[in-house]
Amino acid sequence: MLDAIGRAIDSRRDELVALTRDLVRMPTINPPGEGYRECCELIARRLQPRGFEATFVRAEGAPGDSDRNPRWNVVARREGRGAGACVHFNGHIDVVETGAGWSVDPFAAEVVDGKVFGRGACDMKGGIAAAIIAIEAFIDLFPEHDGAIEVSGTADEESGGYGGVAHLAEKGILAKPRVDHVIIPEPLNKDRICLGHRGAWWAEIETKGRIAHGSMPFLGDSAIRHMGAVLSAFEAELYPALAGRRTDMPVVPDGARHSTMNVNSVHGGLAEGHSGFPAACVADSCRIVIDRRFLIEEDLAAVKDEVRGLLDRLAAARPQFRYELRDLWDVLPTMTERNAPVVRSVASAVETVLGRAPDYVVSPGTYDQKHIDRIGRIQDCIAYGPGILDLAHQPDEYVVIDDMVDSAKIMCLATHHLLFGSM
Repeated sequence: MLDAIGRAIDSRRDELVALTRDLVRMPTINPPGEGYRECCELIARRLQPRGFEATFVRAEGAPGDSDRNPRWNVVARREGRGAGACVHFNGHIDVVETGAGWSVDPFAAEVVDGKVFGRGACDMKGGIAAAIIAIEAFIDLFPEHDGAIEVSGTADEESGGYGGVAHLAEKGILAKPRVDHVIIPEPLNKDRICLGHRGAWWAEIETKGRIAHGSMPFLGDSAIRHMGAVLSAFEAELYPALAGRRTDMPVVPDGARHSTMNVNSVHGGLAEGHSGFPAACVADSCRIVIDRRFLIEEDLAAVKDEVRGLLDRLAAARPQFRYELRDLWDVLPTMTERNAPVVRSVASAVETVLGRAPDYVVSPGTYDQKHIDRIGRIQDCIAYGPGILDLAHQPDEYVVIDDMVDSAKIMCLATHHLLFGSM
């Protein structure tokens, strides 16, 4: 069987490259969310000849959705000959801005030295193409399978996934009991299985002051100085505490196995005038946005209380210190068990195709598994796909063709195991 799958995927190598290039050439940049419908239609046209029924779902009312930039998703489903599990491959179709520093056209999808270059080639249109080729080969080899196979192309992962996977999960489309096993072909390297991700809490802290003339700051109260005390307390108390916490989750890179916090932005004082000349005023407000990444061993309420407790201590010790703490967003950590069916199936396929056991990792940041777990209630979910994670969002992003071929073989073999129960 492995030889048959290998030959089937190898014979489709040129198709795999062509499909990847077609996807990359669609500049589905988010924000604002361009070209989603066209990309969804390409995926549907590709799968329909093999018996997939495609459904287009617009996430009306989701963040970013508008008539100018509608949040379109496609879900293509093929029913087998009888009852059985549903294996779902989910890939996000949106890509980030190109940025500067490219030596090639970001949307020309050039092939150089065995690589397809372009924005989204690695993250994650190469993975979508590999999954589609894997499923096409599987259906041609095993047309009489039981159960169902689904492929989805979804919007907005790069901006939280609320117009994509979250919407499908809320509608019961990408959710239990309709779907049993989910593989997200994110670029994690072809020999690694990503079991989940750390938790995240974003919040805004605002310190309050009183405006006065800058030449007489003693008549006012500087919110920026109060924020300086907050940042100093972070350095003295919070950061050392976070550095001392380490998870048993196999998070990569190693530095992310600790709790972390980043100050994403600082805003304070009045804006400069039209001439760029600064306002001669004491700042009556200063805001920061914090990005706290926490471990599966930590409780979200305790994470929030830790920051609030620090602020309360400052309020007690520092005259006129006033603050507001506002939640912006939070996501709980998630990690699929190593003995889950999809993990065992992909791990066995990796070892069979590559001749070595996979590494098991957890992502330092979140991706759409958060919605599949939290809203869709599907715990049998992993990220596995071709591509080098470090290349995502970089200039001259690329995906190695050999990696896509190997990953397609692994996904095809894993699908057989999940639907037939054997390799």
